[in-house]
Amino acid sequence: MKIKHLLVVVLAAAVPALACAKKPKKVAEEVPVQAAAEVNDDEDPVITEECVMNVSLFHEAVKNKMYADAYEPWWEVYSTCPNANKSIYTDGAKIVEALYQATSDPKEKERLAQLAIQLQDKRIRYFGNDPKYPKAYILGEKGLAYLDFYGEAKYSEARECLRASVEAMGVKSKVMVLVKLVDVSYALFKQDPDNRAEQLISDYELAGTALAEQAADATNKNAEIAAKQKDYVDNIFAISGAADCSKLDEIYASAVEENLNNLDMLTKIAKLYKRVRCTESDVYFAACEAAHKLQPTDESAAGCASMAAKKGDYEAAVDYYDQAIKLAMIEDELEDVADYQYNAAFYCYNNLKKYAEARKYAQASIATLTSLGQNKGQGRCYIIIGMCYAATQLYPQDAKGRILNKTVYWAAVDKFVKAKQIDPSVEAQASEFISSYSKYFPTKEERFDLPNEFSGSTYYVGGWIGETTTIR
Repeated sequence: MKIKHLLVVVLAAAVPALACAKKPKKVAEEVPVQAAAEVNDDEDPVITEECVMNVSLFHEAVKNKMYADAYEPWWEVYSTCPNANKSIYTDGAKIVEALYQATSDPKEKERLAQLAIQLQDKRIRYFGNDPKYPKAYILGEKGLAYLDFYGEAKYSEARECLRASVEAMGVKSKVMVLVKLVDVSYALFKQDPDNRAEQLISDYELAGTALAEQAADATNKNAEIAAKQKDYVDNIFAISGAADCSKLDEIYASAVEENLNNLDMLTKIAKLYKRVRCTESDVYFAACEAAHKLQPTDESAAGCASMAAKKGDYEAAVDYYDQAIKLAMIEDELEDVADYQYNAAFYCYNNLKKYAEARKYAQASIATLTSLGQNKGQGRCYIIIGMCYAATQLYPQDAKGRILNKTVYWAAVDKFVKAKQIDPSVEAQASEFISSYSKYFPTKEERFDLPNEFSGSTYYVGGWIGETTTIR
């Protein structure tokens, strides 16, 4: 009896019945890939009882890792009723891989390699509309199969499949597909750096964005793996040479000019430049400025801030960072908020000499990082505050005032000590400042000359600083 679209149900009683199925032929029998039965394009093959029996047989064999035994019943189903069950393709990939590894015969290896690719094409034909594993997902599997079975010989074909898969699947892509897209694109770039740089940049941006989103999703079970692989692809891109700022300018200068009203393209270019730290580029500035006019974002505001600073307009730079901070807060991008706050603090201290303003921004950055549970990054903020204190003259330059002005160094060194305590990444710099500014503390003789000001073990540094410090 022939039945169409029969669902496979494996029953306990099926095991003895499987013994009635015909015995598998030896695996080494050469069955060309093209030997799979041709089917009518307009109608799915009929699923027979024998198909159902063979699905059960090869599935049980695969579960027990008996791949040689699984081969013939799998081949029968694959050839005659390839629409019977998705396990034809999931199990089939395991069978083909195992047999490929087990043989040393070049002809057999080539046959199985061809079969591995054909298997994914046929899966697309019969199960390409599957809601969970659609055509785009299967293309990723096909790209991986090209790499597994052909390696360098099929890099271009593999990259084409992987790229198409990631373009469609986006953040839902398999981590391995995302990583291999960058790997194979980098390999192709090394073969032809003059013509493959833009391709590598595009592939890295696409895959890197998806990995970053996966890593940031606390509900994603693969978030930790995605984070590690994001670091890996970042390193690959960094060492590739394609990330050279001048190379990016060659590729994207005309793209910016041609897309001054295309917000998506401008934002994409600006993010890429920021990711590879090419934020001093005129092309980056142009993209950010054009994007900011169309729709202000924290990325575009930060880009405009960098542009203003490069031109020496530090007031405008801080204003733009204020915009970036507000916009990033709306999107809850707190790590970016902390960076923008620090940058504003730096310009206020280093260029505008607005020390109270610099401290305000630095303290805000510390608070933001604290809310994220991050110590790294706080050290640089404490150093900024310490430098602001050290640069301050609170009192007139008379004999008494010159001594009292030295008290700011106590408060400054307090901040440098705090910096190295909370953030080991700045320990060397903080230690250097501690050594340098400790030399300017009021001496014992100077404190003796002003007994009323220095009675006790603590001292209040007044003015805008307004902090109590320890006398030493």
